[in-house]
Amino acid sequence: MKHEIVRAEVLGYCMGVRRAVEIAEKSLANNPDRLVFTFGPLIHNKTALANLSERGLCVLEEDEINSVKDKSPVVIIRAHGIPPKIRQKLENAGCSLVDATCPRVLANQKKAAGYASKGYTVIIAGDKNHGEVLGLAGCVDYSCETGRNACILVESVEDAENLVFEDAGKFASENAKYVLLGQTTISRTEYDAIAAVLKKRLPSLEILDTICPATMERQQALEELVKNVDGIIIIGGKNSANTQRLFLAAKEKCPNAIHIESPDEIPDYFRNLKKIGIAAGASTPDEIICAVEETLKND
Repeated sequence: MKHEIVRAEVLGYCMGVRRAVEIAEKSLANNPDRLVFTFGPLIHNKTALANLSERGLCVLEEDEINSVKDKSPVVIIRAHGIPPKIRQKLENAGCSLVDATCPRVLANQKKAAGYASKGYTVIIAGDKNHGEVLGLAGCVDYSCETGRNACILVESVEDAENLVFEDAGKFASENAKYVLLGQTTISRTEYDAIAAVLKKRLPSLEILDTICPATMERQQALEELVKNVDGIIIIGGKNSANTQRLFLAAKEKCPNAIHIESPDEIPDYFRNLKKIGIAAGASTPDEIICAVEETLKND
């Protein structure tokens, strides 16, 4: 069957991810005789990482830092950013750091650290195990006085409802100060719901809008796309937070929604659909999007 393929108006690499990939490519070109690492995976896309790996880019994890000491490697800080203590550890090991932290993530790190230094407890809404959230939490811990637990991580509305604060059964003492900020890739609906629950419990809570416009633009483009298609394909890494959220949103509004990383994952039944929409997460390379589109066209 011949398909009509419709792309979302906004899809694929966001500014921060594209910038990180370009920095990695430049670092490899400028350091042909040195080891070049990223601290943790540069982005959440296997294909893009495999392409960079073939050119010599390696991944360095925290427990491996001492093993590269005295080798003077180049280490790229990925778009998600890193905690200040990790940065210090890398510098102490003699690594030459190249900062590819997304400017929006960097701005959020500064906000989190600034509030913590003023005595606020910083509540971060997002995936507790995501690199960006760990970096934000690290900035908070680094900036507050010793011994004070200044950071709370919240993953869901349920987490917010069940959160136990430190002040002896009260949600907040008169002098307690709280601020909420979100992982840049959290969905607007999810963040607003968490904020509403916390605001009821903490009337003085300050709520910051830290969601990246790129995330919202892709979610809004998806909403328009699902209105006019028989099925939708979300393209991107299975471990990409923003891609997973796109897929969840697509599933709610379209019975034929799938999440794939490569063209060979397209299920047979999709070949019977007349009009297919394509959307992609912010860490999905252009060439993968094009490959999926070409595969559908050639069916």
